[in-house]
Amino acid sequence: MPRSTRVQFPGDFRWGVSTSALQIEGASDIDGRRPSVWDTFAAEPGRIRNGDTPTRACDHYHHLQEDLDLIKALGVTAYRFSVSWPRILPRGTGAVNEAGLAFYDRLVDGLLERGIEPWLTLYHWDLPQPLEDAGGWPRRDTALAFANYADVVSRRLGDRVKHWITHNEPWCSTIKGYYEGEFAPGKRDLAAAIQATHHVLLSHGLALPVVRNNVADAKCGIALSLHPIHTASDSEADRLAAIRHDGLRNRWFLDPLHGRDYPKDVLRELGTAAPKIVDGDLAIIAGQTDFLGINYYFREIIADDPKGGPMRSRVVEPDATDVTGFGWEVYPEGLTELLQRVTRDYRPAPIAITENGATYPDEISADGAVHDDKRALYIHRHIDALRAAMDGGVDLAGYFTWSLLDNFEWAEGYSKRFGLVHVDFANQKRTMKDSGRWLASFLKG
Repeated sequence: MPRSTRVQFPGDFRWGVSTSALQIEGASDIDGRRPSVWDTFAAEPGRIRNGDTPTRACDHYHHLQEDLDLIKALGVTAYRFSVSWPRILPRGTGAVNEAGLAFYDRLVDGLLERGIEPWLTLYHWDLPQPLEDAGGWPRRDTALAFANYADVVSRRLGDRVKHWITHNEPWCSTIKGYYEGEFAPGKRDLAAAIQATHHVLLSHGLALPVVRNNVADAKCGIALSLHPIHTASDSEADRLAAIRHDGLRNRWFLDPLHGRDYPKDVLRELGTAAPKIVDGDLAIIAGQTDFLGINYYFREIIADDPKGGPMRSRVVEPDATDVTGFGWEVYPEGLTELLQRVTRDYRPAPIAITENGATYPDEISADGAVHDDKRALYIHRHIDALRAAMDGGVDLAGYFTWSLLDNFEWAEGYSKRFGLVHVDFANQKRTMKDSGRWLASFLKG
């Protein structure tokens, strides 16, 4: 059973919750906001489960004060949110939308009034559609546009926001978006996807000095989705497949961010799909960060597969009975393993767990509550895993649960619920779940 308590963590350890703009804000076509790639993608028949769209989502835009009060009620000390690029720069570049900036003024001020530290993510996958029409992330100019966007946002909010995350999960916005086709913009082009990974990382490096120039005492990082990689068997073929898979899944991002070239074994596998790199790019990507964000949900078990994509591998479903609503194995020991591996191999700046959570088929009970004991247990077990990692020498700065609210869960629409707070999407009523009450109790010590 879980044993960790808050007092076992340092006094300055950040306890937070995370959200993203497109998944909760709604208000997709008011006050100057224009479509992102996800608005366009969701409008295409067959892309999103049940034909759902993020048009209204949780209507956080109009429920801001209520949602800020919910964050306060959880007892967390930090809130990680993302800014909507198309709400700030509707065309991706050019004219700034004052109404969009004003919304984030209200959000940040509301957090500070409640004693909650803002952690701002600049990009959580909602590329302005005009930039995608011009070529999207496979085009180098998009990285330059991102640096300009970072300048606009940091100039406005940098007097109050000190923690800045450039990108959330570059794997998803590039590989899933431009190669696997499951996420916006829904393309299936390996070379374009790999070039997109490079330009996203380049844009991260370009944004670092911009933010630091505008923000006194800025703390800058990036949030990666990482997985411990296990083999499906003891065979040599599966062992080699796991190394290849880890190369693109984890090392492809970790290596250049920590002053190394892209992994040579992955470049060999990619062949002609390898990215085009301009002299100086890798030095820009390796700009010094102040923390590394890691999003952790599950391990990946890998088998050899000669037809299994660019790395000739495939993910094998674990033989597990303890799974979330996504079918993801609940494997908290993988978080300890992952943190120890990253620390051993890269010696990064302090690590923050920027996302960790679980989806379950939550329902309002007859008593008006949401009894989600499995989620509370999931979170507590992963907090135990953090404590074990710290006991092993891992430098951890914070833990952010995903998510504050049930929301638009990308290709799954509204069919999957991650929130500590239940949202009735018909009437936007919020109900704190038992897991949220448990977290508040845990944080009170």
